Amino acid sequence: MNTNTARTGFHQIHQILQAQNGIVRTADLVDAGIPTTYLSILTKRGELERVAWGVYQKPTLLEDEFFLFQSRHKAAVFSHETALFLHDLTDRTPQVFSCTVPSGYHSVALEESDHQVFYVKRKLVEIGLVELPSPHGNPLCVTGMERTIVDILRSRSRIEDQILFDALKRYARLKSNNIELLYRYAEQFRVRNVLRPYMEVLL
Repeated sequence: MNTNTARTGFHQIHQILQAQNGIVRTADLVDAGIPTTYLSILTKRGELERVAWGVYQKPTLLEDEFFLFQSRHKAAVFSHETALFLHDLTDRTPQVFSCTVPSGYHSVALEESDHQVFYVKRKLVEIGLVELPSPHGNPLCVTGMERTIVDILRSRSRIEDQILFDALKRYARLKSNNIELLYRYAEQFRVRNVLRPYMEVLL
């Protein structure tokens, strides 16, 4: 191994770690053109630990369960109650994650877990997605506020009434809400008639 090349590679990895709050993925190295064998070397030195397939972090770092979940399940988008938490539309910290995946997506690990999994048509999955930081500051793919409100209305039989009502009240009070977009999504997901009575009371 060329010493100068290795030194440069390790330096780049530490830059990635600094930029990503102590987490680095195999894919990050591939994108940067850094040999992935460097991760094994750093792991053997005790400078990194593998926490999931293709995901490494500094040993002293608290585990970012949100980020690790999406690293393991790349097709999963945080939605419903987990999205409410990330948007500060509920005070309840999720005990399990709620996520949306495309219809036909199959993951034994996800299906056999305790997490709440929702399925939608592939053409609808990417509507209204945003990037939000995890509690540890790492980027997450999450349904936006308007899409999240529509989702909990669509799945209201699986959502506690109190959570749904509180989320709607908080959303209605926000200066940043986008009612026009909310109704557009409600039309696309066929819950406009369900949404209207709630919003007539709250607005």
